[in-house]
Amino acid sequence: MTPIDSLWPIPGTALTDDQLLQGYAPPAGPWLRMNFISSLDGAVTRDGLSGGLGDDADHRVFELLRRWADVLLLGAGTARAEGYGAMRLPEESERWRVEHGLAPQPVFALVTRRLDLDPGSSIFTEAPVRPLVLTVTDAPAERRAALAEVADVVDAGETEVDPVRVREELGRRGLRRVHCEGGPTLFGSFLTAGVVDELCLTLAPTLETGPAARIAHSPLSVPTAMELAAVLQAGDELLLRYTRAVGGEG
Repeated sequence: MTPIDSLWPIPGTALTDDQLLQGYAPPAGPWLRMNFISSLDGAVTRDGLSGGLGDDADHRVFELLRRWADVLLLGAGTARAEGYGAMRLPEESERWRVEHGLAPQPVFALVTRRLDLDPGSSIFTEAPVRPLVLTVTDAPAERRAALAEVADVVDAGETEVDPVRVREELGRRGLRRVHCEGGPTLFGSFLTAGVVDELCLTLAPTLETGPAARIAHSPLSVPTAMELAAVLQAGDELLLRYTRAVGGEG
C-alpha cells in the first residue's frame, strides 16, 4: 500500500488511519463536504468512470471520509454510472463510528429529478438503513409510488432540486454532516446555491485529454473562494483539502 504523508500544515510520514481521520474531522455543526478526483488536466473520469483515476491511497481516503458522515449524498446519474450498490460500511468502520458517537451506518441519499432509479436495485434491497430519495414535486407519480416502498421520498423543490432545501431536509432528520461523492452536475448546482463548505480533491498524476467533464458543471459561473486546509502526498499523487473562505465568493 502506498504510504500517505502530510506535507502541510503539519509534516508527517506514513500516516495511520487514525491520523488521517483526525485530519479530516469536520467541525461541529452542519457541514457539507464534496469529494472528487481529477487528472492534472481536469478530467473527472477515465473511460467514463472516476474510479479509473484513483490508486490505493485515494481509495483508502475515499473510504475513511465516509466514516464521519451522517449521510452520504449522491446524484442518481453518478450512482448508475459508477455502479453503486447498497451503502454499507465495513465492520471496522462501523465499530469506529459507534465509538465516536455516530450511527453504525450513514444514510444513503440520492438526488434525482426524474426518479430514474430501480427500486429492485441493491441500493435499496440490501441497504442497512432506509435510503432517502430527494426529488421534486412534479416527479413521475408512478415512479414515486414504487420508490416509496423501499425509500423515503422527499420533495426538495418544485421542478428542480434545490440544494438549500436538500440541506434543510437533511438537517430536519438530524443528518448534519453531509458527505457528497458527486457527480459534477450535482456539485455545480450546490456551488451555485452556495452550500458547499469543503472540497477534498485528489489530484491524480496523469494527463487524460479526451471528452471527460470537469469536477463541477453548471450553466452559471459562481466563483467561490476557498482556503487550503491540508496537503497530503502519496507517491506522485496529491490529496488536497480546501474549506470555504470567509465570505465564500470571489
